[in-house]
Amino acid sequence: MSKQGNKKAASNFNSRFGYIMVAAGAAIGLGNIWKFPYLAYGGGGGAFIVIYIVMCIVLGHPVVEMESAIGRYARTNGIDAYGVVNKKWKFAGAINILCTILIDMYYIIVSGYVLKYAIAYLLGGNFGADKEAYYMDFISNPVEPLIYAGILMIITVLLLAGGITELVEKVTKVIMPLLFVLLIICGFWALFSFDGAIDGLKFYLIPDFSKVTWKTFSDACMQVMFSVGIGWSIFVTLGASVSDDANIRKDSMMVTICDTTVALTAGFVIIPTVVGAGSKMSAGPSLIFLAMTDIFSKLPGGNIIGFFFFTAIIFAVLSTYFTILEIPVKCVEEKFHINHRIATVICAVFIFIGGIFCSLSQGHGLLSGVKLPWWAYNTGVVYYNIYDWIDSFSGYILLPLGCLLTAFYCCKVWGYKEYEKELTKNGRDGKLSMYDKVVMTVVVPVLTLIVILNCFGFIN
Repeated sequence: MSKQGNKKAASNFNSRFGYIMVAAGAAIGLGNIWKFPYLAYGGGGGAFIVIYIVMCIVLGHPVVEMESAIGRYARTNGIDAYGVVNKKWKFAGAINILCTILIDMYYIIVSGYVLKYAIAYLLGGNFGADKEAYYMDFISNPVEPLIYAGILMIITVLLLAGGITELVEKVTKVIMPLLFVLLIICGFWALFSFDGAIDGLKFYLIPDFSKVTWKTFSDACMQVMFSVGIGWSIFVTLGASVSDDANIRKDSMMVTICDTTVALTAGFVIIPTVVGAGSKMSAGPSLIFLAMTDIFSKLPGGNIIGFFFFTAIIFAVLSTYFTILEIPVKCVEEKFHINHRIATVICAVFIFIGGIFCSLSQGHGLLSGVKLPWWAYNTGVVYYNIYDWIDSFSGYILLPLGCLLTAFYCCKVWGYKEYEKELTKNGRDGKLSMYDKVVMTVVVPVLTLIVILNCFGFIN
C-alpha cells in the first residue's frame, strides 16, 4: 500500500478549536438557514427534526469521519487523496471536486443577494410596497447581483490567500460564535413579538409523523449531506491539514453537533416567526428574501433585527465559502505546481464566470429562457433553468454519489483494518466497532441510494 500522500507537508491548524470552527463553518451555510426550515415545515415540523437528527448520527457523522481520515492519511488534494491507496480511485475525488465547483458557482450568486439585503437594511430597509417585485427586479438585473457577488468573492480571495489555516482560521473563530449569538437574538426577538409564534414553536418541536413520506426521508438525508458538508470533499481537504495528534472521532462529532445546532436554531428563528406572522412558508430564496423581509417590516425595530439576521447569514456564507473555494484551489495548486495565491485567483475567476450564467438565468434575466432537460420516472422530462439544473444535479446526484463512493472506498478499497489504523491512530482513539462497520457498509449506501432514487421519481 502506497503512503506517498503522507510524505507531503501540510500546514496544520493552530488549535483544535480553530479546526472545529473552520470545519463547522464550512458545513454551516445558507442550507442551514433557508433550506432546513422549509423542509422541516413541509416534513411535519418536529417529525422532520427527529428524522434529521437520526440521519446526522447514522449518515453525517460517519462520513465526516471517513473523509477526514482519508484527508489526513493522504495529505494532498481532494482528487489525489483517493488515489493514494489505489490510483484508479482518483475518479471518486474528481466527482467530489466537480460537485464542489458547481455548488460554488450558484452559491456565490445567492450569497450576493444576502449582502444586498444586509446593506439595504443598514440603509433603512425600504423594499417598497411589493417586496416580491423588488426581489424579482434585483435578481433579474444583469449587473447588480454580480457586483454584490463579486464583493464577497474578493473578500474571500483576500482572506484565503494565505491558506485555510492562516487568516481564515483566525477570522472564523470570531464569526462562528457571533453567527450563533445573532441567530439566538433574532429568534427570541421574533418569538416575543407575535402572539402566534408560540403555536409555530409547538409545531416545530412536537412531531407529527402523519406527514412523513419517502420524500420527507429523502429530503432529510439530502439536507444532512448538504448541511453537514459530506460528499463534496470538504473534510478530505480540511483533513489534509489536521495533525496526527488530533482525535478525528471526537472532532467529527463536534463538527456535526455544531452544524446541527445551527440548523435547529435557524428553524427556531424562522418557523415560529413565519407561522406567528401568518405568512406563507416557501422554499429557497423566497423564504428569507420575501417572507422574512415582510415579517421584519411588522416587527418593532424590524430594520435592526433584519440587519442582524442578514449579517448572521453573511457570516455563515463566508465561513462556508472559505473552504468550498479552497477545495478546487488545493487541486489546482498541487496539480499545476503553482503558488497558492495564483491558484486562488484562477479558481475564483473560473467559478465567478460560471456564476454569471447562473445569475443571468434567474428571474427574468437574459438567460432565463435557456432550459435544460431533467428526467424523472413519475413526471417524464421537465426543464429547469441553468441555476436550478446545477442545484439539482449537484445536490441530488453528485452529493449522494460522493458519499456512496467514499463509504465503498473505506470499506473495500482501503479496507476496515487500514482505515481503522488512520481513524484511531493505531488504537489510540478507540477502535472500529461492529456498529461502525454496519453503518459504513449498509446504512450509508442505502440512504444515499434512497436520495438518488427519489430524485429520479422511483420512490415518492
